[in-house]
Amino acid sequence: MTDRVQKQYEAMRGHFQRAAGQHGFTLDPAQELPVERLSRLAGELAHPAWRLRRSPRHLYLWGPVGRGKSWLVNTFLDGLATPRKRRLHFHDFFRRLHEGVALGTENRPADGAAVDRAVDELLGDCRILVFDEFHAHDAGDAMLVARLLRTLLERRITLVTTSNYPPAGLMPDPLYHHLFEPTIRLIEERMDVLDVSGPVDFRQRPRADGGHGFALGARLHPGDETSAGLTPPRPAEAGPVAAHHRELPARAVRDDHVWFGFEELCEGLTAVADYLALADRFPTVVLDGVIPLTEASPDGRRRFANLVDVCCDRDVRLVLIGADPLVGLSPDSTLMRDLDRTASRLALLRDPAREAAR
Repeated sequence: MTDRVQKQYEAMRGHFQRAAGQHGFTLDPAQELPVERLSRLAGELAHPAWRLRRSPRHLYLWGPVGRGKSWLVNTFLDGLATPRKRRLHFHDFFRRLHEGVALGTENRPADGAAVDRAVDELLGDCRILVFDEFHAHDAGDAMLVARLLRTLLERRITLVTTSNYPPAGLMPDPLYHHLFEPTIRLIEERMDVLDVSGPVDFRQRPRADGGHGFALGARLHPGDETSAGLTPPRPAEAGPVAAHHRELPARAVRDDHVWFGFEELCEGLTAVADYLALADRFPTVVLDGVIPLTEASPDGRRRFANLVDVCCDRDVRLVLIGADPLVGLSPDSTLMRDLDRTASRLALLRDPAREAAR
């Protein structure tokens, strides 16, 4: 290890220790290996790109919700001196990629070149890319995800991804999983896969600032809206609200929150891009008429899970009114395993009825 590489490695190790101390915790044993690997990567990136025969090895961090994956990669990026770094969330990046591909193929079918052009527009001269919360659930997007990963891995860009799933757990639908297996093999061959599955859920720890937007949300029974500072919508408040290239039927649009019914937002023809547009505009999203997910359509369950993901990732307060969405789900069922991340995130929301029963 050269002096320059050693210096950057030690600087990044110290940066992680200081950042943990500032947040009031010490590094969990499960985080030590990723910290070591990310610190070594910082040292490798200390060399100018033109001096390296090949880019440093790519990195895939996976583990359950709340194990500090996003904190690890955000802290890593903060400690890197290079301006040629980017952090993009999967939902955001994929929405913009879709838009870029569509723009480049208005009069011709999409192909690999269209994906390459869209990536060029999004990343520019980026050298290190953090791709947060990577997943693959939608069979319709599977081939685009596969092409995207190949494009990124073939460039002189070092890719660091976080995911709640091991590579083999991507695209869990057994009907389509085999179509994604070549991409899984590519990840396992080209990326160092590290498990961050420690026992500590950092999201359950109290924060010095009293919590964040998503954690201030709630799961309520109908009639309990006032306990969350909400007033039920009046019929006159119903109307359209602008989302992503469309308008959605809202029960109320107010300065600090938007209110939807489950049927309209989750069983209607909505997409992640719509939820991202709402999260950009409103600090609170209210969803009433929530039903058990066992009674929802498969698309409704997926849209609900995506809505929870977007609100959590964008730190938007989410208030759910209606039935417990997870009621009736067997802990060992395939459906419950598919909704494991959603269940972990819903557990962060305040539940006054459960609190009163204790």
